[in-house]
Amino acid sequence: MAKPEYYYGVHSVESLLELEPERVLTLFTLKGREDQRLKRILELSAPFGISVQQASRDSLEKLAGLPFHQGVVAAVRAHPVLSEKDLDDLISSKDNVFLLALDQVTDPHNLGACIRTAAAMGVDAVVVPRDRAAGLTPTARKVAAGGAEKVKFIQVTNLARTLGQIQDNFNVRVIGTMLDEKALPLQECDFTGPIMIVMGAEDTGLRPITQSKCDQTVYIPMAGNLQSLNVSVAAGMTLYEACRQRNSH
Repeated sequence: MAKPEYYYGVHSVESLLELEPERVLTLFTLKGREDQRLKRILELSAPFGISVQQASRDSLEKLAGLPFHQGVVAAVRAHPVLSEKDLDDLISSKDNVFLLALDQVTDPHNLGACIRTAAAMGVDAVVVPRDRAAGLTPTARKVAAGGAEKVKFIQVTNLARTLGQIQDNFNVRVIGTMLDEKALPLQECDFTGPIMIVMGAEDTGLRPITQSKCDQTVYIPMAGNLQSLNVSVAAGMTLYEACRQRNSH
Protein backbone atom coordinates (compact mmCIF):
# COMPACT_ATOMS: atom_id res chain seq x y z
CA MET A 1 0.00 0.00 0.00
CA ALA A 2 1.32 3.43 -0.94
CA LYS A 3 2.28 5.81 1.83
CA PRO A 4 -0.44 8.31 2.71
CA GLU A 5 -0.21 11.92 1.62
CA TYR A 6 -0.75 14.71 4.12
CA TYR A 7 -3.09 17.59 3.38
CA TYR A 8 -3.09 20.60 5.67
CA GLY A 9 -4.92 23.90 5.97
CA VAL A 10 -8.62 24.51 6.50
CA HIS A 11 -9.59 25.13 2.84
CA SER A 12 -7.66 22.14 1.55
CA VAL A 13 -9.01 19.64 4.09
CA GLU A 14 -12.57 21.00 3.93
CA SER A 15 -12.64 20.72 0.13
CA LEU A 16 -11.26 17.20 0.29
CA LEU A 17 -14.00 16.13 2.72
CA GLU A 18 -16.66 17.66 0.48
CA LEU A 19 -15.41 16.05 -2.74
CA GLU A 20 -13.42 12.90 -1.87
CA PRO A 21 -14.11 11.91 1.76
CA GLU A 22 -13.44 8.24 1.00
CA ARG A 23 -9.73 9.07 0.61
CA VAL A 24 -9.33 10.47 4.14
CA LEU A 25 -7.76 7.98 6.54
CA THR A 26 -7.25 10.09 9.67
CA LEU A 27 -7.82 13.68 10.75
CA PHE A 28 -5.35 15.30 13.14
CA THR A 29 -6.60 18.45 14.85
CA LEU A 30 -4.88 20.90 17.15
CA LYS A 31 -5.51 20.03 20.79
CA GLY A 32 -7.73 22.68 22.37
CA ARG A 33 -8.96 24.18 19.11
CA GLU A 34 -12.76 24.57 19.08
CA ASP A 35 -13.90 27.09 16.49
CA GLN A 36 -16.53 27.09 13.75
CA ARG A 37 -14.15 26.17 10.93
CA LEU A 38 -12.94 23.09 12.78
CA LYS A 39 -16.50 22.22 13.77
CA ARG A 40 -17.44 22.28 10.07
CA ILE A 41 -14.58 19.90 9.24
CA LEU A 42 -15.62 17.50 12.00
CA GLU A 43 -19.24 17.60 10.80
CA LEU A 44 -18.15 16.71 7.27
CA SER A 45 -16.04 13.80 8.49
CA ALA A 46 -18.57 12.30 10.93
CA PRO A 47 -20.82 10.43 8.42
CA PHE A 48 -17.81 8.56 7.05
CA GLY A 49 -16.46 7.30 10.37
CA ILE A 50 -13.10 8.99 9.84
CA SER A 51 -10.75 8.66 12.80
CA VAL A 52 -10.04 12.00 14.51
CA GLN A 53 -6.99 12.45 16.72
CA GLN A 54 -6.01 15.51 18.71
CA ALA A 55 -2.36 16.46 18.39
CA SER A 56 0.06 19.07 19.64
CA ARG A 57 1.20 21.95 17.48
CA ASP A 58 4.64 20.34 17.10
CA SER A 59 3.12 17.02 15.98
CA LEU A 60 1.01 18.76 13.35
CA GLU A 61 4.05 20.66 12.13
CA LYS A 62 5.94 17.39 11.67
CA LEU A 63 3.06 15.85 9.70
CA ALA A 64 2.60 18.91 7.49
CA GLY A 65 6.31 19.60 7.14
CA LEU A 66 5.61 23.30 7.79
CA PRO A 67 4.26 25.39 10.70
CA PHE A 68 1.40 26.86 8.62
CA HIS A 69 -1.07 24.00 9.05
CA GLN A 70 -3.93 26.07 10.54
CA GLY A 71 -4.53 23.42 13.18
CA VAL A 72 -5.69 20.59 10.92
CA VAL A 73 -3.86 17.87 8.96
CA ALA A 74 -5.42 14.94 7.09
CA ALA A 75 -3.69 11.66 6.27
CA VAL A 76 -5.04 10.78 2.84
CA ARG A 77 -4.96 7.75 0.57
CA ALA A 78 -2.66 8.74 -2.30
CA HIS A 79 -4.14 9.47 -5.71
CA PRO A 80 -2.76 7.64 -8.72
CA VAL A 81 -0.54 9.92 -10.81
CA LEU A 82 -2.34 11.11 -13.94
CA SER A 83 -0.36 10.92 -17.20
CA GLU A 84 -0.57 11.33 -20.98
CA LYS A 85 -3.21 8.62 -21.34
CA ASP A 86 -5.46 10.38 -18.84
CA LEU A 87 -5.02 13.61 -20.80
CA ASP A 88 -6.03 11.85 -24.03
CA ASP A 89 -9.08 10.35 -22.31
CA LEU A 90 -10.08 13.75 -20.94
CA ILE A 91 -9.81 15.50 -24.32
CA SER A 92 -11.73 12.68 -26.01
CA SER A 93 -14.58 13.09 -23.53
CA LYS A 94 -14.90 16.89 -23.90
CA ASP A 95 -16.12 18.77 -26.96
CA ASN A 96 -14.62 22.07 -25.85
CA VAL A 97 -11.69 21.21 -23.61
CA PHE A 98 -9.99 24.02 -21.67
CA LEU A 99 -6.46 23.25 -20.48
CA LEU A 100 -3.58 25.06 -18.77
CA ALA A 101 0.04 23.96 -19.09
CA LEU A 102 2.89 25.27 -16.95
CA ASP A 103 6.34 25.02 -18.53
CA GLN A 104 8.87 24.27 -15.77
CA VAL A 105 7.22 26.31 -13.02
CA THR A 106 9.19 25.14 -10.00
CA ASP A 107 7.72 27.11 -7.08
CA PRO A 108 4.94 25.13 -5.33
CA HIS A 109 3.32 28.39 -4.18
CA ASN A 110 3.00 29.54 -7.80
CA LEU A 111 1.72 26.13 -8.84
CA GLY A 112 -0.90 26.17 -6.09
CA ALA A 113 -2.02 29.69 -7.00
CA CYS A 114 -2.33 28.71 -10.68
CA ILE A 115 -4.38 25.63 -9.78
CA ARG A 116 -6.68 27.70 -7.57
CA THR A 117 -7.35 30.16 -10.40
CA ALA A 118 -7.70 27.36 -12.95
CA ALA A 119 -10.40 25.71 -10.84
CA ALA A 120 -12.24 29.02 -10.48
CA MET A 121 -12.13 29.69 -14.24
CA GLY A 122 -13.43 26.27 -15.28
CA VAL A 123 -10.17 24.76 -16.54
CA ASP A 124 -10.45 21.00 -17.04
CA ALA A 125 -6.82 20.10 -16.22
CA VAL A 126 -3.46 21.61 -15.35
CA VAL A 127 -0.60 19.91 -17.21
CA VAL A 128 3.06 20.05 -16.14
CA PRO A 129 6.30 18.28 -17.07
CA ARG A 130 7.22 15.41 -14.76
CA ASP A 131 10.80 16.70 -14.35
CA ARG A 132 12.12 20.13 -13.42
CA ALA A 133 8.70 21.35 -12.32
CA ALA A 134 6.80 21.61 -9.05
CA GLY A 135 4.57 18.69 -8.14
CA LEU A 136 1.36 18.61 -6.17
CA THR A 137 3.01 18.88 -2.75
CA PRO A 138 1.12 19.61 0.48
CA THR A 139 2.25 23.24 0.13
CA ALA A 140 0.85 23.49 -3.40
CA ARG A 141 -2.42 21.91 -2.23
CA LYS A 142 -2.76 24.38 0.64
CA VAL A 143 -2.14 27.39 -1.60
CA ALA A 144 -4.66 25.96 -4.08
CA ALA A 145 -7.25 26.25 -1.26
CA GLY A 146 -9.37 23.35 -2.48
CA GLY A 147 -8.70 23.86 -6.17
CA ALA A 148 -6.50 20.75 -6.38
CA GLU A 149 -9.58 18.61 -5.70
CA LYS A 150 -11.61 20.34 -8.43
CA VAL A 151 -9.23 20.33 -11.41
CA LYS A 152 -7.20 17.42 -12.76
CA PHE A 153 -3.41 17.58 -12.34
CA ILE A 154 -1.53 15.74 -15.08
CA GLN A 155 2.22 15.14 -15.31
CA VAL A 156 3.72 14.34 -18.72
CA THR A 157 7.15 13.06 -19.67
CA ASN A 158 7.76 15.58 -22.47
CA LEU A 159 5.60 18.70 -22.59
CA ALA A 160 6.52 19.75 -26.14
CA ARG A 161 5.78 16.29 -27.49
CA THR A 162 2.44 16.28 -25.65
CA LEU A 163 1.53 19.64 -27.19
CA GLY A 164 2.26 18.28 -30.66
CA GLN A 165 0.19 15.17 -30.03
CA ILE A 166 -2.91 17.00 -28.84
CA GLN A 167 -2.65 19.35 -31.84
CA ASP A 168 -2.36 16.48 -34.32
CA ASN A 169 -4.73 13.99 -32.71
CA PHE A 170 -7.41 16.25 -31.23
CA ASN A 171 -7.09 19.60 -33.02
CA VAL A 172 -6.46 21.44 -29.75
CA ARG A 173 -5.00 24.92 -30.32
CA VAL A 174 -1.93 25.79 -28.22
CA ILE A 175 -1.75 29.42 -27.08
CA GLY A 176 1.50 30.52 -25.44
CA THR A 177 2.06 33.63 -23.36
CA MET A 178 5.15 35.50 -24.50
CA LEU A 179 6.10 38.72 -26.24
CA ASP A 180 7.30 38.12 -29.79
CA GLU A 181 6.62 39.67 -33.17
CA LYS A 182 3.54 37.48 -33.75
CA ALA A 183 2.03 37.91 -30.29
CA LEU A 184 -1.44 39.43 -30.01
CA PRO A 185 -2.66 41.57 -27.12
CA LEU A 186 -4.55 39.27 -24.78
CA GLN A 187 -7.99 40.69 -25.55
CA GLU A 188 -7.50 40.27 -29.33
CA CYS A 189 -6.83 36.53 -29.23
CA ASP A 190 -9.62 34.02 -29.83
CA PHE A 191 -9.79 31.71 -26.80
CA THR A 192 -12.89 29.79 -27.86
CA GLY A 193 -12.89 26.14 -28.87
CA PRO A 194 -10.57 23.37 -27.63
CA ILE A 195 -7.44 25.12 -26.30
CA MET A 196 -4.40 24.71 -24.12
CA ILE A 197 -2.89 27.89 -22.67
CA VAL A 198 0.82 27.56 -21.88
CA MET A 199 2.55 29.71 -19.27
CA GLY A 200 6.32 29.83 -18.72
CA ALA A 201 8.34 30.38 -15.55
CA GLU A 202 8.99 34.01 -14.53
CA ASP A 203 12.76 33.88 -15.01
CA THR A 204 13.02 31.97 -18.29
CA GLY A 205 9.56 32.14 -19.86
CA LEU A 206 8.58 29.49 -22.38
CA ARG A 207 11.44 27.28 -23.55
CA PRO A 208 12.22 27.52 -27.29
CA ILE A 209 10.99 23.96 -27.87
CA THR A 210 7.68 24.90 -26.24
CA GLN A 211 7.45 28.13 -28.23
CA SER A 212 7.79 26.13 -31.45
CA LYS A 213 4.55 24.27 -30.65
CA CYS A 214 2.40 27.37 -30.13
CA ASP A 215 -0.29 28.06 -32.72
CA GLN A 216 -0.61 31.60 -31.36
CA THR A 217 1.25 33.70 -28.82
CA VAL A 218 -0.28 36.45 -26.67
CA TYR A 219 0.93 39.11 -24.29
CA ILE A 220 -0.62 41.15 -21.50
CA PRO A 221 -0.44 44.88 -22.29
CA MET A 222 1.08 46.75 -19.35
CA ALA A 223 1.67 50.39 -18.49
CA GLY A 224 5.03 51.80 -17.49
CA ASN A 225 8.28 49.86 -17.73
CA LEU A 226 7.07 46.55 -16.35
CA GLN A 227 7.99 43.67 -18.64
CA SER A 228 6.68 40.66 -16.73
CA LEU A 229 4.34 39.50 -13.98
CA ASN A 230 4.42 36.69 -11.48
CA VAL A 231 3.30 33.56 -13.34
CA SER A 232 0.27 33.02 -11.11
CA VAL A 233 -0.88 36.63 -11.67
CA ALA A 234 -0.34 36.34 -15.43
CA ALA A 235 -2.18 33.02 -15.46
CA GLY A 236 -5.10 34.59 -13.61
CA MET A 237 -5.42 37.44 -16.11
CA THR A 238 -5.10 35.14 -19.12
CA LEU A 239 -7.54 32.53 -17.82
CA TYR A 240 -10.06 35.22 -16.93
CA GLU A 241 -10.04 36.59 -20.49
CA ALA A 242 -10.36 33.07 -21.89
CA CYS A 243 -13.22 32.27 -19.52
CA ARG A 244 -15.00 35.54 -20.39
CA GLN A 245 -14.83 34.80 -24.10
CA ARG A 246 -15.86 31.17 -23.74
CA ASN A 247 -18.86 32.03 -21.57
CA SER A 248 -20.05 34.83 -23.87
CA HIS A 249 -19.52 32.62 -26.92
